Amino acid sequence: MATAKKTVFFFGKGKAEGRAEQKNLLGGKGANLHEMTRLGILVPGGFTISTEACVFYTNNKKKHPAGMWKQVEENLKRVERVMGATFGDPKNPLLVSVRSGARVSMPGMMDTVLNLGLNDQTLQGLIARSKNERFAYDSYRRFIQMFGDVVLGIDKQAFERLLEAQKHAKKVKLDTDLTAADLKDLVTLFKRVVKDKTGRDFPQEPKEQLRLAINAVFESWDNPRAVTYRRLHNIPGDWGTAVNVQAMVFGNLGDSSGTGVAFTRDPGTGERRFFGEYLMNAQGEDVVAGIRTPQPINQLKKAMPKVYAELERIYKRLEKHYREMLDIEFTIQDGKLYMLQCRVGKRTAGAAVKIAVDMVKERLIDHKLAVLRVDPAQLDQLLHPRVDPTAKVQKIAKGLPASPGAAVGQVVFTAAEAEAAAAKGERVILVRTETSPEDIGGMHAAQGILTARGGMTSHAAVVARGMGKPCVAGSQDITVYEEHGYLFARDLTVRRGEYITLDGGTGDVMLGEAKLIQPELSGDFATLMTWADKYRRIGVRTNADTPKDAQVSRKFGAGGIGLCRTEHMFFEGDRIDAVREMILAEDVEGRRKALAKLLPMQKADFKAILEIMGDLPVTVRTLDPPLHEFLPKTDVEIGELAKKLGLPAERLKAKVDGLHEFNPMLGYRGCRLGIEYPEITEMQAQALFEAACELRKQGKNPYPEVMIPLVGTLKELQMQQEIVERVARETMKKYGVKVRYMLGTMIEIPRACLVADEIAQVAQFFSFGTNDLTQTCLALSRDDAGKFLPLYVERGVYPDDPFVSIDQAGVGALMRMGVEKGRAVRKDLEVGICGEHGGEPRSVMFCHQIGLDYVSCSPYRVPIAKLAAAHAALKETVKVKEMGEK
Repeated sequence: MATAKKTVFFFGKGKAEGRAEQKNLLGGKGANLHEMTRLGILVPGGFTISTEACVFYTNNKKKHPAGMWKQVEENLKRVERVMGATFGDPKNPLLVSVRSGARVSMPGMMDTVLNLGLNDQTLQGLIARSKNERFAYDSYRRFIQMFGDVVLGIDKQAFERLLEAQKHAKKVKLDTDLTAADLKDLVTLFKRVVKDKTGRDFPQEPKEQLRLAINAVFESWDNPRAVTYRRLHNIPGDWGTAVNVQAMVFGNLGDSSGTGVAFTRDPGTGERRFFGEYLMNAQGEDVVAGIRTPQPINQLKKAMPKVYAELERIYKRLEKHYREMLDIEFTIQDGKLYMLQCRVGKRTAGAAVKIAVDMVKERLIDHKLAVLRVDPAQLDQLLHPRVDPTAKVQKIAKGLPASPGAAVGQVVFTAAEAEAAAAKGERVILVRTETSPEDIGGMHAAQGILTARGGMTSHAAVVARGMGKPCVAGSQDITVYEEHGYLFARDLTVRRGEYITLDGGTGDVMLGEAKLIQPELSGDFATLMTWADKYRRIGVRTNADTPKDAQVSRKFGAGGIGLCRTEHMFFEGDRIDAVREMILAEDVEGRRKALAKLLPMQKADFKAILEIMGDLPVTVRTLDPPLHEFLPKTDVEIGELAKKLGLPAERLKAKVDGLHEFNPMLGYRGCRLGIEYPEITEMQAQALFEAACELRKQGKNPYPEVMIPLVGTLKELQMQQEIVERVARETMKKYGVKVRYMLGTMIEIPRACLVADEIAQVAQFFSFGTNDLTQTCLALSRDDAGKFLPLYVERGVYPDDPFVSIDQAGVGALMRMGVEKGRAVRKDLEVGICGEHGGEPRSVMFCHQIGLDYVSCSPYRVPIAKLAAAHAALKETVKVKEMGEK
């Protein structure tokens, strides 16, 4: 008979079957429990059930892998031996925790059960062993509540209401104020809830409890909040979670016991200081749930100096061993310190940058690893605004500065409200007494989060920092009345829909819409970007349509402009009138007359942009949108314009109707306009080359690139090429200077990819317009697909929204073909991308893989693209080691 595959791995008393680098098999939490045990750190004994077992369970109608349960029972006996207690023994019971643990941290998204193994008989053994009846009944009521919620599917509020009623009846505020008799009554009431809700008594057999709890943790991998979290953080759904079954140690035994959560450095700022919170006479969930406000970790130094000294020694050793900022959990039982967890700590982008740079200075890591330590997508947080220090604001409350950045929005009180409002494009602040994992969707939708309860390591704080959302937590100045739709802030009432401003860096809450300003990026950030620039091989340009955009792009270190949309210039001031006059003209002479008015305006814009960009390339796209976009839509607007231009309204309306298209994205636009109205292309080329020649005469070295949009055939590009090159020759002759320039095309329809070898006979560069290429490849309209795209992503039809991250199997295959065919004809063909994907990290990495020369994105995403490009290059040469691997 074949031996069953090993799915259960033991750790305890200095011995462990797993290692830190086995995250994929044991999950992050499990792998690190094994590693800490190997290091000789005091960790309660236990065992880890592998992620493979979870995947098998999920894929095989909730059946365990062969031999798994036998391995669980064998390892349970090993835990009994190292802990000196027996599971289910009425006199000396071993109690265990059952916790999830995916290969990456998913804080609060999956389920945990504590105090498992308690029943009416083992309760008496716990009372006798601890000599503390109150502690034992407190542990039992907690177990029934957690098991009822996680395993039996009973709404936890059914238990919470009874707990609150008991405190009210006894006239106490805190759980810790309830007596043993009070808690004994609660146990009876809680068991009655289980019977009423399930039709069965609370399970008394410890091994049945264990089996049900393990199954529940497996199943929590696919609970709604975990699925949402995976979608938001691009975590594959087929990884599964490990399950850690570990002997309980108790922080709620009395005043010499406690529990805490800490970070080896400040996760908000990156400062090198021990940062965390603890509670005496409490269990772990009390710290993160926000039910009681915890104490800062430095207070433990005064309360229990020996324990604090040991904790300090351990955290420093762990950080040095792992060479990483860690999140640790610990419990103190009767003055003895136990480590329950260590994992890579969630941190803000600012903290990530500072920690990476500081660890290089401390010689813990090198430049390459420092660059890889900062998630490119996370850099977006550094670009968040802050409250203008000169603005007059009305501060109405103060809380903990849980996640930096400032946010303005209308008050909402539920996650559902936040999601609904965000779907309509409204800015909201999610206000909760305390958040829970069920709020994940609303937290993502909101501009910021405000809570009345909870500390710096509460659910709200940890999740907000991971998302880059400003958060003010634990504001004792506010009271939330969700059901009535308002909150009290000191003596002020703020109702649903009113605007407030949060400053997650100071903890301030302000009434109304405060003025926000953008941050300056320097110091450690500049250092990290210098390292990234050293390693990346792909260029990063920016999309910029105005001189102001060009200035911002230089500030962020862009290597040029990859897309300058000339039509955006037409909407400024009175220019739209000249554009409309050109559209409404009856003949070439009329159009040329109107275009002559636009020429100096376009020239001035081009000259300013080229001057700002110096000798860097500036890719100018000729007119792209359909002409009807420049004309009024309603009868009232048509009437007003007709009067302004001195035309009959009927004639104007007829022209508007004549330009109407059923599908303008595939209609009369791009090079098609330039072919029918060559005078438009001629004017734009003249404006660009006159601007460049004037700068050249001043001794400057501008570098324009002319990009013809929507090309699908060689002939289309040749027809536009003739105009551009003729105007360039004539203008340079007129000014008596030579200007370097290139002519190329935007590749945005599938046919252009298929015949890229033909187009490259003329085009000196390609720039993939992935927004339209995605639409034409997938037969999706960006304007309409929003109705079903979220469902497609949720159900796995598409792995990601293809307008956010490049569809590598479809659109990506066309891009790869375009690159290969184009360079087969023109070896020095310059190839870039100028769609919105140019600033999305996974898309940047794909562009690196297929050999693009540059990506172009919005100015504020330039640092993200640069760091993603560095990651792409480094991951080809650097083995990214698991935490703790030497």
